[in-house]
Amino acid sequence: MATRHHARMAVVSLLYALDLGNRNSTEHRDEILEEKKIRNKQRAFALELYEGVVSHLDDCDKQIVAHLKEWDFERLGSIERATLRLATYEILFGSLDSAVVINEAVEITKSFGTEQSPKFINGVLDAISKEKK
Repeated sequence: MATRHHARMAVVSLLYALDLGNRNSTEHRDEILEEKKIRNKQRAFALELYEGVVSHLDDCDKQIVAHLKEWDFERLGSIERATLRLATYEILFGSLDSAVVINEAVEITKSFGTEQSPKFINGVLDAISKEKK
């Protein structure tokens, strides 16, 4: 049975595909979620997150860019960018405590990203969270 963590990982996968230019990821999202066994409430949760990020992409990207220290947004890896977009969306527009969102993003990055990614993701998201408060 899929958890919210699994649903978020699937959303990062969808955002990753979208970032790489696969505009069909939106059309194939149901297939992708089914393949990852994201069903029922978790499916609805994943779709809500994905659609929220896509509809607020510019807002999320502006926040990320504003908090990158000596780093270029275009140089970010696609996984890191996807993870930051999802977590930024949840921090700005979601109801979860920022610490929970940041922890989830760090855990996802440990699965998908490089060895340095979790620390980087944590720093950027922490800065966004502090500014929101």
